[in-house]
Amino acid sequence: MPKIVLTTINARYQHTAFGIRYLQANLGDLRAQSVILEFGLKESATEVLDAILAESPRIVGFGVYIWNVEPLTGIVAALKTLRPEITIILGGPEVSYELDDLPIATHADYIIQGEADLTCRKVCEQILAGQNPPEKVISAELPQLDQLQMPYDLYNEEDLKNRVLYVEASRGCPFTCEFCLSALEIPVRQFDVEKFLAEMQSLFDRGARWFKFVDRTFNLNIRIGKQILQFFLDRYEAGMFLHFEMIPDRLPDGLRELIAQFPPGALQFEIGIQTFNDEVSDLISRQQDNEKVVENFANLTSQTGVHIHADLIVGLPGETLESFGQGFDRLLTMSPHEIQVGILKRLKGTPIVRHDDEWEMKYATAPPYEILETKLVSFHDIQRIRRFAQLWDRTSNSGNFVETVTLLWAESSPFESFLAFSDWAVEQVGRSHAISLNRLVELMFQYLTIIKQVEGQTVAESIWRDFHRAGRHDKPKFLRQFDLPTIKDPSGQKSEIPDLPGRQARHASKLM
Repeated sequence: MPKIVLTTINARYQHTAFGIRYLQANLGDLRAQSVILEFGLKESATEVLDAILAESPRIVGFGVYIWNVEPLTGIVAALKTLRPEITIILGGPEVSYELDDLPIATHADYIIQGEADLTCRKVCEQILAGQNPPEKVISAELPQLDQLQMPYDLYNEEDLKNRVLYVEASRGCPFTCEFCLSALEIPVRQFDVEKFLAEMQSLFDRGARWFKFVDRTFNLNIRIGKQILQFFLDRYEAGMFLHFEMIPDRLPDGLRELIAQFPPGALQFEIGIQTFNDEVSDLISRQQDNEKVVENFANLTSQTGVHIHADLIVGLPGETLESFGQGFDRLLTMSPHEIQVGILKRLKGTPIVRHDDEWEMKYATAPPYEILETKLVSFHDIQRIRRFAQLWDRTSNSGNFVETVTLLWAESSPFESFLAFSDWAVEQVGRSHAISLNRLVELMFQYLTIIKQVEGQTVAESIWRDFHRAGRHDKPKFLRQFDLPTIKDPSGQKSEIPDLPGRQARHASKLM
């Protein structure tokens, strides 16, 4: 029986727990006496407890994050009640800062704050030797990356076939954006690229084709970025999918040339714009050359097949609803495939709190600690944007309405036009979530033809093309009155689209 259980609750089944794999990989001689248990948010507390206790552990380590701190609080409390002799160790971002009044902390024996890759092993060795650490809260020393064992051999066959494989070539971020925990991770540290690529080769040889890089600044070190891209380009085959986070205003020619050689949809760049308001950027210590951002987007959208996922944040100090809308419209003209509209979160440890008084920032006290209202944006308008974001994701980001959604605006502001549609749709159904795709299609048709007065045949043909692009061929009842053409292949080259994730494939089909 294992002496150590490393466990966490993932937000979704498709995700893998990268952090606890690093802990197990670096347990040294204790690795053989450890086991990883992963759970999902839908699993009950009793199921989680039963699985943990079935291992008869001496130590249980929990990875605590913003999405799982609430269910884990009950699980940790129950575990301590059932088996008080088990030593409970907590780690992760949610317990690395501001522990006062954090309920889960009261039930733990030890809390490791920071990067626990090596410290976890030392604590476990002390406990098993009967030499318990003197302090409950332990600050982990920042590990040198060349000291770490990489965890990629711990991805099993189920992970390779069905789940997202997280990988990292570096840690840290050179920027100081006040809303982000990465701003606290200075300096940027780089794994040895040759050793890292050897691990990627091993994953590739085992059948891995989807890789999600968690590096905050993939394109910071251009030499290493090029080396990694060239590695995957040399091994490219249909179905390969690579996700990177990138700095939006840094895209030199050497990177551009390599990026352009990948087929449509094979690369996804997550690009954090967050705001186009220069005054807001200054307030939150964010450095960004917006003119360079526009230039780089133009290159990516016109010269490459990269799938661009861009982020904006609602509720930043100094941002109004109007200035956010202007930023949204500006971003939309740059043609990203997805715009994720996020609600500002007050993450523990981040310095965004220094603006609370001046800008009357009011946050929810429960995870995920989202902004409720500010001096400039009311609670009602935050809620409107929350519903806007949900419907935008279902319509535009999803690729289900890549053509039809553009009919919502002509010469008017896309942000204002979609916000009006969002407000109207919520009035019709009473919510912005859990709306079936068929109902959403019908709402879009009704709004365009009745409210916007767009000619019915035009809307019907657009929806029909979007249906086929998404791989659907059933004709909704409200479209049967229209004479719609038979569409065998809207792109004419559908067979050339690789086996990509759903929304990336739908957007790619529009490009080809």
